[in-house]
Amino acid sequence: MKGNEIAPLVHTELRAYDAVKALAFVGDLSMGQPTDHSPRTAWLAARLAHATGEGGALAATAAQAALLRWSGCTANASGFADVLGDDVAGRDAMLAQRQDWTTTVEPQAFKGALQSLAQIHCEVSGEVARILCLGTDTEATLRHIFETWDGTGIPDGLAGAAVPRAVYVVSLAGDLEVLSRVYGLPRALALITAQQGTRYPAELVALVAEQAADWLEALANTEPAGFDASMQTPQMQETSSTELIGDVIDLKLPWMTGYSRAVARAAAACGKQLGADAACQARLYTAALIHGMGRAAVPNAIWNSPARLSAAEWEKVRLVPYWTARAGKQTGSLAQAAELASYAFERLDGSGYFRGVSGTALSFEARVLSAVVAFVALGQKRPWRDALPSGEVAQRLRSEADEGRFDGDVVAALIDAGDPPPPGARGTRAARARQPAVRLSAREIDVLRSISRGASNKEAARELELSPSTVRTHVESVFRKLECSTRAAATLKASTLGLL
Repeated sequence: MKGNEIAPLVHTELRAYDAVKALAFVGDLSMGQPTDHSPRTAWLAARLAHATGEGGALAATAAQAALLRWSGCTANASGFADVLGDDVAGRDAMLAQRQDWTTTVEPQAFKGALQSLAQIHCEVSGEVARILCLGTDTEATLRHIFETWDGTGIPDGLAGAAVPRAVYVVSLAGDLEVLSRVYGLPRALALITAQQGTRYPAELVALVAEQAADWLEALANTEPAGFDASMQTPQMQETSSTELIGDVIDLKLPWMTGYSRAVARAAAACGKQLGADAACQARLYTAALIHGMGRAAVPNAIWNSPARLSAAEWEKVRLVPYWTARAGKQTGSLAQAAELASYAFERLDGSGYFRGVSGTALSFEARVLSAVVAFVALGQKRPWRDALPSGEVAQRLRSEADEGRFDGDVVAALIDAGDPPPPGARGTRAARARQPAVRLSAREIDVLRSISRGASNKEAARELELSPSTVRTHVESVFRKLECSTRAAATLKASTLGLL
């Protein structure tokens, strides 16, 4: 490569800790929690682990697992939406242990659904820990994070000492954080104590009852820098890559599989076409990958609605870039990229959101990003419209530019570059993990790509002109080769391997 040129497919790296914090932010939004819920839980989990006298290894595992505990939440959001209607509010009620949070669901049906949803969640969050090389203990903790002391938990019904010790530590810390915030400490301790011997081992509950007041007081006086100092493990000081964040964001809506990567590739390519240097291209690439972080705060029912949104629904959508901007304030080295990403839906004439700024208030990079986001999205199918042909996408963007909403030079560069990259186009590997050699046939990749976007086996068979039994055989082969049992985990792993 010469001068400032970069490879057609940019690859950006960051500290694993910053990737973990970004994923914790997305997870907290998905669960309807304050965006410091997971860091607070990790801080409390480390304190509880140290109080057991079992050494620093347990504290490190507990802190890592607490930060990533909800990293599988985007993957099963569609399932929770099917069961509860509102995946965000429903899970918020679940964490608060409100008695009526499942009253609209038949108990036996909900139990079966919850088993499946937990399997998806645990497999994806465990895969995230593996990709980030956070150690086998953290991975095992996340793969069993909903197990209980008495064996009634999920997904595997483990009991007692068979459950990784950090599971109990993280679960107790999470309940203490949520319940004390929602109900106050006395009731929180009463709710926790009522579950000793069933959900938790009694000796850990006793430690919480004895020291929770002091921990919460210390937590209230801890500055953000204190969180960082207390939770950064050696593993989280290593490097990871930004693509993982985009992949996890996209899992929330199956029809968005590969979308963040497609926008990132198009943004970097457009910047290069317009003469941007390598640093600018890298910023565009990273911002494009994470521009959908705030999407996790919006219930799936809104995203999947084929009808015109109500004023209240639209207001939630308008806050997506606001949440992305908020993410930048607590994601370390991603701060600059997150700030740029929060301009993804602004328009030159001030008609965009969430700021509604216009003209010179939009930097060159913001102008590129906003046009690219529209360019790629228009070429993909959505619940409320079909994908537009490339000619119509070009015509639409030219009209928008003529009306003053997009930068005409940026639009011209996008159109000159050709069709937007398809959501299944191959990209760079997202992981620093030592990835196993996995070979999928071309037909297996076609099948995986179809089911990763939400198609059933029958729908994939129709799309690919195969028999349902052939599709089923390919799915089984893909799962076996990728060592996964859920579509979401297979999609995530295949993306990090560069197979999708």
